[in-house]
Amino acid sequence: MALIALAIGFNFLRGSNLLSSDRTYYAVYPNVDGLNVGAPVILNGIKVGQVKNLSLQPDKGNTVRAAMEMDKGLQVGDSTVASLGGSLLGSKTITLSLGHDSKKFTGGEELQTTSSAGIAGLAAALQARALPVLTSLDSTLRHVNGIINQDAETNIRGTLTGARESTVALQRLITSNQANINQITRNFAQMSVALNKTTAKLDRIASNFGQLSDSLKSAPVGPALRNLNSTLVEAQTSLKGVSAALNDKTGSLGKLINDSTLYRNLTATAASSNALISDLQANPKRYVHFSVFGGGKDKTKKETTKNPDGSVTTETKKVTPTPAVTN
Repeated sequence: MALIALAIGFNFLRGSNLLSSDRTYYAVYPNVDGLNVGAPVILNGIKVGQVKNLSLQPDKGNTVRAAMEMDKGLQVGDSTVASLGGSLLGSKTITLSLGHDSKKFTGGEELQTTSSAGIAGLAAALQARALPVLTSLDSTLRHVNGIINQDAETNIRGTLTGARESTVALQRLITSNQANINQITRNFAQMSVALNKTTAKLDRIASNFGQLSDSLKSAPVGPALRNLNSTLVEAQTSLKGVSAALNDKTGSLGKLINDSTLYRNLTATAASSNALISDLQANPKRYVHFSVFGGGKDKTKKETTKNPDGSVTTETKKVTPTPAVTN
């Protein structure tokens, strides 16, 4: 009994159950690297069995035959495919794909198989393809590094030499212009002193502006504005009175501006004066008579007057001669 229990426990630990009623199916693969006894058999993401045994077949090209123990209620047939695939962790599983079966299996049959390279196979293939490229790239980089190293060494040496020469030239320039630099420093010091003095003056100006602002703030601006407003109102009232007087035709100013009689009279008087002056210039003897010996007979004088309506009136007057003047 102990030996029987030991055998049953050993087989159970290996993934097989001697007392189970599960059915066993077989799958043949060219390589099962990573597939172990007890590996799960998956259908639609659910475990429906496990690998019971792996055996090498020397007479069939060293292929590997995997015995799969699956649930009795699982229906497989001649269209079922057992795919060998791997996971991200490197372990492999067998995945079942069901189709339309023309024949149902009852146990002991061999299923169709496919093998996927998985991640390990893909990595191996990529490694095989990438190895020549990496070799060529490595040699190319060596050549480039050699060229770059030579050029870089030359450039670095030239740069260091130029920097050393620039430093020496700068030191010479500073030494030769030390007097100018000292003078510039003294000028900056004097400028700083002048700016300090100017700052004090600016502070006083700002203080004065502040006092002026306070004075303006406290000044009686309001009463002055009110007086100015009242003055403007009085001026407007006076202008309105003058305007009313000018527009009133019954007043003196209204008549002077609106009545045209004064204008016509002034025009006629100016015309008469012009005519009189012209006649006086043309005939001065009519208006002024001189007697050298004094005395004389009375004479008559004609006077021509131009009326405002444009007519001319002529009058004859008697003129008494003036006494003679003897120097």
